[in-house]
Amino acid sequence: MSRPLVSSSSVSAGGKRIGKNRAISEIVFVVMWSSGFIGARLGTSEASTPTLMAWRFLLAAGLLIGAVVLFRRYRPSRREVAVQGVVGFLAQGVYLSGVVGAVEFGVTAGAAALVAALQPLLAAALAGPVLGERVRPLQWAGLVVGLAGVAMVIGSEANGAAGTVRGEAPPWAYTLPFFGMAGLVAATLVERKANLEADTDTPLDVALGIQCSVATVVFAALALFWGGLEPAGGMRFWTAVAWFVVFSTFGGYGFYWLNLKVSGVTRVSSLIYLTPPTTMVWAYLMFGESIGPLAIPGLVVCLAGVFLASRGT
Repeated sequence: MSRPLVSSSSVSAGGKRIGKNRAISEIVFVVMWSSGFIGARLGTSEASTPTLMAWRFLLAAGLLIGAVVLFRRYRPSRREVAVQGVVGFLAQGVYLSGVVGAVEFGVTAGAAALVAALQPLLAAALAGPVLGERVRPLQWAGLVVGLAGVAMVIGSEANGAAGTVRGEAPPWAYTLPFFGMAGLVAATLVERKANLEADTDTPLDVALGIQCSVATVVFAALALFWGGLEPAGGMRFWTAVAWFVVFSTFGGYGFYWLNLKVSGVTRVSSLIYLTPPTTMVWAYLMFGESIGPLAIPGLVVCLAGVFLASRGT
């Protein structure tokens, strides 16, 4: 009687190792994605959003494309360039213009973050008809629970900042976070749909290089009418740019697309629920900002929602 080529114990060990690596990747994504809000705090006091973003993506694109050319990593096809260009326009240009721009025009950070936190629900609703990805009842329950946790965290922050946040924004400014959130959802679906239909998967560094190049053009064009292209003087501005490049672009966007390669859209999107409480920890450690009384319970609820969404996968 022949012995099996692979034992059940080795398969089990391999599965545990993959699960551990995925968990680490997801934790790093949450921390890095949250860093973007800290970068905004560092940089928007020195320059307008388009100016800051234009220099951020110019530097990131230069580093990525330079490395690809230097090491002759990969030569993408025209189709891949087109797809990643659209993804960069939506996920970086549209998303960041909507969310960060809304705050700059007077929308409270809590309101903008709450709208952005609707992304997992919209992504899950569209993942089925667009990608054929089934969203199970337990996942829907997790998404709803996670959104409740986000509301608790943001509500706690708003109460703690009562009287300090004006939020005097024109009515049209409140459409910007919806616009930005929809851009990230659309980019996620476009990227996944393209990879499902294509025979090849664009390497992550090449994809990010193309996306950052498109984002540079978008924000440079916006800067001509909003803040100008000239970088603000001082170390704070360049510190914010470097922060964005290392943590938010290479870290946040890099791990977002990396996780999408190994997990479903619903699972990865649900992790965004953990970014508001994580951002509050960043702000406490770096700026001494207080943490509201509902923040910790809200974090627990967010974790429960993400756990349910992951278990339903």
